Amino acid sequence: MAALLPPLLSAAVGAQSSPYPWEHRLRGDAIALLGETHDNQQQQQLRFEILKRAIDAGWRPAIAMEQFDREHQADIDRARATRPLDADYLIEQASRRHDAQGAGWNWDYYRPYVALALEHHLPLLAANLSRKDAEQIVHHGYGAVFDAATIGDLELERAPPGLRSSQEKEVEEGHCHALPKDLLPAMARAQMARDAVMAAVLRAHAANGVVLLAGDGHVRRDLGVPRWLSAAALPRVLSVGFLERGVTDPPVEAFSEVIETEAAARPDPCATLRRHARAR
Repeated sequence: MAALLPPLLSAAVGAQSSPYPWEHRLRGDAIALLGETHDNQQQQQLRFEILKRAIDAGWRPAIAMEQFDREHQADIDRARATRPLDADYLIEQASRRHDAQGAGWNWDYYRPYVALALEHHLPLLAANLSRKDAEQIVHHGYGAVFDAATIGDLELERAPPGLRSSQEKEVEEGHCHALPKDLLPAMARAQMARDAVMAAVLRAHAANGVVLLAGDGHVRRDLGVPRWLSAAALPRVLSVGFLERGVTDPPVEAFSEVIETEAAARPDPCATLRRHARAR
């Protein structure tokens, strides 16, 4: 499997012709949601190449990233003002990588996107709801994190009942049926809050085009971020799922387009979740 291209060598990527007919949509005021399986290096490489080609062709979108929590936007902006082209410094200042709760992102995968934004002076946006805030929502509801005006702006209380039930099913299956049934509504509520927050970031920066880099569960059109965008914005939305062969959830129908790769080698995640469930 090819290693990720380091930022200083990535210029060669832009010279490649596009292998995907839908790449022409990555221009103007497009709202592009590019998914991922977080630990799949091949997917990270392919996705970076796609975005690099679009930017080399002249697209200048804002880049929103799940890997940065929304409260770190000021850290991103301050790091850019202090060291405008230093991707490592920005990641150091704006990520939670020294916070045990925030462990998990492989920054070798995401550094090229940060460097790309800095090189081309593109807005770089912290798009995610933090784990801490998500846990507050699980245990205490939306009001533990958002004021009434924000809850209204995000339309969290007006989520369609079908969306809630579908998210509960996804949470249950995503956690290998290891969660207590009575926890599912609260977990689904936190997932919907994440999607709504990401959608709000996209809406605020979509006039000149915007890209969201996030997991496949967030970019799917049926349940994820697109469900929180306006009907008027949906024709501009391109949702690309990066799926591993043999995986049926999420289904290919959940995305505008799909790229399939081989599965990454990893331990069985369900075994870990079931051990934790037994421990509880």
